[in-house]
Amino acid sequence: MLHHVYRLSGANMDIDLTSGDKIAWKQMPCPWNAAENIRRHKCAVKNTSLCPYFCGIEPPDTVLCSYPNRRVE
Repeated sequence: MLHHVYRLSGANMDIDLTSGDKIAWKQMPCPWNAAENIRRHKCAVKNTSLCPYFCGIEPPDTVLCSYPNRRVE
């Protein structure tokens, strides 16, 4: 059971929605990146992977994140 789920608006994903760092909407920061003071973690990468903390998407573009508790599969 997850104790806390972040709702990250703007989606921290690389799935043909963004073009580098130039996007037209505000993205909430990834809590894993913030904890490690880096910018490499993504919630989802097209045809590659899902973050171990990724728990899904709520419309319109809100990522559900369980950091620091890995999702239950």
